[in-house]
Amino acid sequence: MKIELPAARSYNKLIIALICCAVLIAAFYKVLSPAIPSVNRDAIALSKVQHGGLDIYVDSYGEFASQQERLLTAPALGKVAEVLVRPGALVTPETVILKLVNPQLEQQVSQAQGELDRVKAQLAAFKFEQESARLNHLGRIEEQKAALEKAQLELKVNQQLMTFGTVSKIKLQRAQLNVKQSESSLDFEQKKYRQFVEMQGHQLAQKEIEVTQQARKVGLLNQQLAQMTVRAGLDGTLQTLEVTLGQSVTLGQSIAKVGSMDKLIAKIKLPQRQADQIAIGSAVTIDTQKGQITAHITRIESLVNNGFVLAEVALDGALTANARPALPITAKVFLEHRDNATYLKQSAGLRPNSKMSLFVLNDNQLLKREVTFGNLTQNQLIIDHGLQSGDTVAVSDLRDYQQFSTLNLVQ
Repeated sequence: MKIELPAARSYNKLIIALICCAVLIAAFYKVLSPAIPSVNRDAIALSKVQHGGLDIYVDSYGEFASQQERLLTAPALGKVAEVLVRPGALVTPETVILKLVNPQLEQQVSQAQGELDRVKAQLAAFKFEQESARLNHLGRIEEQKAALEKAQLELKVNQQLMTFGTVSKIKLQRAQLNVKQSESSLDFEQKKYRQFVEMQGHQLAQKEIEVTQQARKVGLLNQQLAQMTVRAGLDGTLQTLEVTLGQSVTLGQSIAKVGSMDKLIAKIKLPQRQADQIAIGSAVTIDTQKGQITAHITRIESLVNNGFVLAEVALDGALTANARPALPITAKVFLEHRDNATYLKQSAGLRPNSKMSLFVLNDNQLLKREVTFGNLTQNQLIIDHGLQSGDTVAVSDLRDYQQFSTLNLVQ
């Protein structure tokens, strides 16, 4: 029997060497690796992850604007002679904002009125002349009718005498010819009268058109002259005044803007990443710092400006006491309802739509975990990944411990 003791001793030495190496490596790692820090449990604020139904809202901001706005422009060339109202003042439709003067316009009105009087006089004279001419035509027609009756009477007499043989045939034929000539003359005069009446109608219409055109010109000039006294045109407030006393203005130049006070809309800015999820008609809750107003979205612009999309909101509820144009507001736009949402109460340092490293409670330790947050709604952060219902998260400021993956909690 052959016993190999040296081989066994070599194997044991190998085992002992490996154990020694492992001990040395563990000791070396313990010396070089940082110790798990401890934090006071009472100094750590904790928040528990919840799960359930949650309405998702998009936070937005904006301002009120007048639902009705009116731009006041210069009706003609002129100069600002008087300013009666300044921006911010309440106005009614008849409130005079300012007065413009234009001596040339006043002269044009006077000349146009004189021309209107002239064409009206011409029309009256024309009617008188045409009535006289018409009566002359009717007089000639009556003369022809009388001549025809006379010729017909002579023909009748000659026909009766012809039966007694007391008149010549030639005289009878002459009487018949007179009747035909009289009938022809009467018919001719009647045709002339009808043509005269038709021509008279066209001439009268032309004269009346001239009068109407001149009257419209006078009306337009008078309207321009009246508009030189610039009025607000609606109930509200004078929002802007773009001219100064003594300034010359041109036709159509912007002078001022008036907006309604009681009839308001809201203009809010929606985050670009969420604007495509919001539909026309979506419910909106507006906060004015002195109350809330229910509303709904009526228009969403397609243009993106600095990461936001402008939306227009119609107000459904009653206005608050401080509601006025240009008042800054905050708004919550309803996006959707989730039946099974996982969420965490918003705390300082937690950012929506971001990925963060948080410490999660595990017995007497805090373990670092990567967490992905979604939208912030009603002061609740939606959790997309990294946390489950019932997890407890440290929400205190632990930036000084970010290099550690584990923290010990002590009393």
